[in-house]
Amino acid sequence: MCGITGWVDFKRTLAQEEEKVKRMAGTLSSRGPDTSTTWTMNHVVFGHTRLIVVDPSGGGQPMTRYKDGHLFTVCYNGELYNTEDIRKELLSYGYTFQSYSDTEVLLTAYIHWREKCVEKLNGIFAFAVWDSERNCLYLARDRLGVKPLFYYILDGGLLFGSEIKSLLAHPAVKSEVDDGGWREIFGLSPSRTPGHGVFRNVKELKPAHWLIMNESGITSHRYWQVKSIVHRGTIDETAEQIRLLLKRTVERQMAADVPVCTFLSGGLDSSAITAFAANYSEINNLPKLKTFSIDYEENDLYFKANKFQPNEDAPWIKKVSQAFNTAHYQAIITQTDLFNYLKKAVTARDLPGMADIDSSLLWFCGEVRKKATVALSGECADEIFGGYPWFHDKKFLSGNSFPWMTSINEREQLLRPEWRKKLNLKEYVDLRYEETVRETPLLNGENNTEAARRRMFYLNINWFMSTLLDRKDRMSMAESLEVRVPFADHELIEYVWNIPWKMKMLDGREKGILRKALEGMLPDDVLYRKKSPYPKTHHPVYKKLVSNSMKKIVKEKDSPLFDFFNYESLKDLAETEGHSFQNPYFGQLMTGPQLIAHLLQVDMWMREYNIKKV
Repeated sequence: MCGITGWVDFKRTLAQEEEKVKRMAGTLSSRGPDTSTTWTMNHVVFGHTRLIVVDPSGGGQPMTRYKDGHLFTVCYNGELYNTEDIRKELLSYGYTFQSYSDTEVLLTAYIHWREKCVEKLNGIFAFAVWDSERNCLYLARDRLGVKPLFYYILDGGLLFGSEIKSLLAHPAVKSEVDDGGWREIFGLSPSRTPGHGVFRNVKELKPAHWLIMNESGITSHRYWQVKSIVHRGTIDETAEQIRLLLKRTVERQMAADVPVCTFLSGGLDSSAITAFAANYSEINNLPKLKTFSIDYEENDLYFKANKFQPNEDAPWIKKVSQAFNTAHYQAIITQTDLFNYLKKAVTARDLPGMADIDSSLLWFCGEVRKKATVALSGECADEIFGGYPWFHDKKFLSGNSFPWMTSINEREQLLRPEWRKKLNLKEYVDLRYEETVRETPLLNGENNTEAARRRMFYLNINWFMSTLLDRKDRMSMAESLEVRVPFADHELIEYVWNIPWKMKMLDGREKGILRKALEGMLPDDVLYRKKSPYPKTHHPVYKKLVSNSMKKIVKEKDSPLFDFFNYESLKDLAETEGHSFQNPYFGQLMTGPQLIAHLLQVDMWMREYNIKKV
């Protein structure tokens, strides 16, 4: 993986501006700790930082190739999993290659197919190409948005970067947030509207989109969308196809010039990936697969089961590791580290995030990076197979807002009256919800319940999945760890999208068809283990750390939080350890100290980034 950034300006030459792009690239050093390079030509400067995973000598960037006297240069962050398939096709058209890197294949694919090249790609990617033949900049992002790409439009030009911090390093971009940005922060955070960069005039290239900028302006296009068709196939045929698709996806994603490990929680999704990866490693005489898990200091003493977290992960992790003979490493985070990493997580994300869910993952990725460079992770299975409670509850299916955002009224009540009136959070959140629901590709002939559930899947893919992928990318790349997500493979998603709900819920179990697909691969008790989400701490020390920090803010009264929030509301949150806020702030588990931690991250963000209201 890498960090990419650049500057295009059609109204001026940028020959003397390379240092500014070097500073922009310098903010992305954790995404690419191995090398940092810039490339300049008249109206364009690219910056690139590289994490070497494939072809150390031949995959350097920015990479330039020529065709018919015209120059093409790529700046690329990602991994292509069908590199060799594309290479063979391009060879048949007479192209030659100087390396075995996916970067050169990607650039050659652009030279041959131009903007339609993305339709050929299977992988995770965000990249820029300077096309001297057409005198334009081409930006593209993978179908599910696994890899990030932000941009900022100038008069006659454009800045782009893997992370917002790279844009903020340019003097034209200010740490300013307007009302639309505050609505994102207070109404939707830690999720974010696709395409919205929160900072004023900062935009995100949406997943499955490309953008072309030339002297005439900007054109963008959505190149991929799930398609709703009648599913054909028996239960057995469907389970077998899922198994084949997932197996192929994991095996494709094992490709690297460095060892690949897996994250292992002992749940269905990470165990399935581990099983396929371990079998692949054994068949191909690779070193024993390394697996990694996280837990919290003394969590065994304070864990409290509930309907969302029915049991601890540790016994299940051990069972899976033993079943597949992996070299397992358990990382135990202290409550102090969990608290201290809240600020580091804000810097990694450039925004307030998922509180200790972020900080624990950031710390964990740092621990994994000590022993590995690439990891496979189990995100996205719940969004495509229907693993979350809101897929099963008629109240949510017949609702008219995001099911993981039941707290909007309470969120508004935290604000001062003038901001409550000015931002009108409920109206804004409802608008974003309706925008997404309207673009859901429905299937003719479905009844109201089936159509409602299809909308729910679409919401999850475009919002909840995006939030988790955003988190996984920032926290992992902040520690120079490349994480791949097999369940986000677009070919798998295209197939699963049309499997009927009754089949997905085979035998009355959530993700029942996935469980059937994995029969014979996983131990039965792991195969039928009830879903348990990413773990959180239950330790009173952590509660005290975040509550005392909020109490200090309340006492000193100098926090920028008080520009927006009602003083008494924050005081009550501090004194009750967050329990005066009744609903989860976001998702299922952001309650109590996790809510306070999120608000602390908002405070840290506003201070650290010197945010200005506009």
